[in-house]
Amino acid sequence: MSARRTRRLRAVALLTGALVLGAGTATSAAPGAVDARSAHGRGTGGEWIGTWATAPTAVPASGVTVLQDQTVRQVVHASIGGGSLQVRFTNEFGDSPLVVGEAHVGLRDGSTGTDVLPGTDRTLTFGGSTSTTVPAGAPLLSDPVQLDLPDGGDLVVSIHLPEATPVTTVHAFPYQDNVVAAGDVTGARSVTPTATVGQWVFLSGVSVLAPERDRAAAIVALGDSITDGAETTRSANRRWPDLLAERLRHARGLPERGVLNEGISGNRLLHDPNPPAGSPAEGYAAFFGESALRRFDRDVAAQPGAEYLVVLLGVNDLGHPGTSAPESETVTAQQIVDAHRQLIARAHQLGIKAIGGTILPFEGDTLGFFSEENEAARQQVNHWIRTSGEYDAVVDFDAALRDPRDHRRLNPRYDSGDGLHPNDAGMRAMAEAVPLHVFR
Repeated sequence: MSARRTRRLRAVALLTGALVLGAGTATSAAPGAVDARSAHGRGTGGEWIGTWATAPTAVPASGVTVLQDQTVRQVVHASIGGGSLQVRFTNEFGDSPLVVGEAHVGLRDGSTGTDVLPGTDRTLTFGGSTSTTVPAGAPLLSDPVQLDLPDGGDLVVSIHLPEATPVTTVHAFPYQDNVVAAGDVTGARSVTPTATVGQWVFLSGVSVLAPERDRAAAIVALGDSITDGAETTRSANRRWPDLLAERLRHARGLPERGVLNEGISGNRLLHDPNPPAGSPAEGYAAFFGESALRRFDRDVAAQPGAEYLVVLLGVNDLGHPGTSAPESETVTAQQIVDAHRQLIARAHQLGIKAIGGTILPFEGDTLGFFSEENEAARQQVNHWIRTSGEYDAVVDFDAALRDPRDHRRLNPRYDSGDGLHPNDAGMRAMAEAVPLHVFR
């Protein structure tokens, strides 16, 4: 293990210990609980590795809902398994404390729905307490809990919100259906939904404890809606990072590699959301998330076990000005390249290998992104990614998905119908385009 990664793990261990301790009034340990004092960091025969993650965003003022004495039950798809896990909750865009009355985690029973497999329900604790308060603007890690999570398994995470709680921190477009139910039913095998919600709410990560000898590590996919899985089959985990994780699980001779999807629909490298006054974008732009340069520390550097970064960003920097952002935020190809260089430099400072993905074609898109100027900029950025040698490796998503008869358009077999987002087959082609040898 590199000295840089050792220092980073120690820092994360200190942080997680601080987050866990003092979270609430201690109670007796819940079944399956692991002593937090002995399970964080090194020295226990294992390392924490991210198995699932998502990037939180703010919610537009007009879109904030309030939940009270209700349980949010959410499904997440793990990339690698383990015998102990931690869940990361988030109130990072809240302006008031988030009160969690109780939280549970369990394996999903079957491949659909939100039922919990009998015998796998675990009560999560926070510094030994079954309830907690997450400060405004902060994340919070649960105590470690013993649960045999298989590779590629599905987890059900249930959160009871006892007080009137504005839903201010979400991941808006995961293409995963979750549910809300009345009362505290966090420990129930099945629940009766009162609503279906297509978001991940107050939830941002799951990590597993992997033996040090396994040399496990995490791959962070930093991207926009194409990485987020937009326009793929709902609740089917057809995003290209999920399909990459599937490939990795079946690859011979590779250590375990968690794959963490930090894509946000609408995300840009250089700018935060800035909808023009009076435009429809005021009702949704907050979901686009902070710029990649701003969110790097949270969504990449802080991910447990991160040793690899795959970047696929830039199309929204080209397409948003004049649509959901002001014309004044128009960027040049050189500005996009310089932003990529910053991501590379910050990754390398942490000992993370940086892998660049070329921007997919989008002529004929239905969102108004395409112009001759934007196409020229896309070609310039892609040429730099392919030939500069500044990234440690390259994934040529453009070459894998472009129409062989017109390189400025998506291959029709991979087009979801909007000329910009790949369909399920396109996501499979993207995952297949990633050279696995870079993760050895």
